[in-house]
Amino acid sequence: MERPAWAPRSIDISVPSVSRINDYYLGGSHNFEVDREAARRAMEFMPGLPKIMQANRAFMRRAVRYAAAEGITQFLDIGSGIPTFGNVHEVAQRASPGARVVYVDHDPVAVARSQEVLAGNADAGVVAADLRKPQEILGSVQVEQLIDLERPVALLLVAILQFVEDADDPYATVAEFAAALAPGSLLVLTHASYEGIPLPPERAQGAVDVYKDIRNPLIMRSRAEIERFFEGYDMVEPGLVPMPLWRPDTAPEDEDPWGFSGFAGVGRTA
Repeated sequence: MERPAWAPRSIDISVPSVSRINDYYLGGSHNFEVDREAARRAMEFMPGLPKIMQANRAFMRRAVRYAAAEGITQFLDIGSGIPTFGNVHEVAQRASPGARVVYVDHDPVAVARSQEVLAGNADAGVVAADLRKPQEILGSVQVEQLIDLERPVALLLVAILQFVEDADDPYATVAEFAAALAPGSLLVLTHASYEGIPLPPERAQGAVDVYKDIRNPLIMRSRAEIERFFEGYDMVEPGLVPMPLWRPDTAPEDEDPWGFSGFAGVGRTA
């Protein structure tokens, strides 16, 4: 397999990556055949996976515009993935010129591509780090230079906590970030769930098994389990809901049924 110029030498291009699989779902070009094969295997069980990822991105853009309208000018996007159309910095800086954005991802392709996209943008940066190490992220040079933790921040955890197993205590991780945020900060979150998927759970389990096979387990949590991430936050209306129902731009009945898979919500620190 030939290594394209954009692929960092440090990565094994024979091993699938969740970031690159998502890039494929979203129609991107920064993925390999091994990623496309894993995506196609998952789509045999859940053909609507691209629609789910599109719904995640659409919610993210609405939530960023909401945060900007609320006066928030700082955005920390963890598990940001490979940049595609309508990224956080594009939406935030369009709504609020001068808004500061820091992307965080542990995938080398996502980091390298983000650095390329952000070249010349003094108000945005990228950190190569893992969500499970909050202090490494909060203490990074990029966060220290761009984010003032004494002022409100929008913390984005979009479609990332579903890849953190219970053994790694994702609730403690989210709480650690919450403790570092100033009053008035927002938690912007989406999470996969069997609830809302337009097919039987045992069928969807086939796609979950594909992620397990590539050693990136996909954890499907219930609505109640997802709601626990918002402990200590006041929920912004309409609360924790399927993605198309969170402050929609268009009529929800016009949305693809797959977009209602999983939940989205925004919480505010007191």
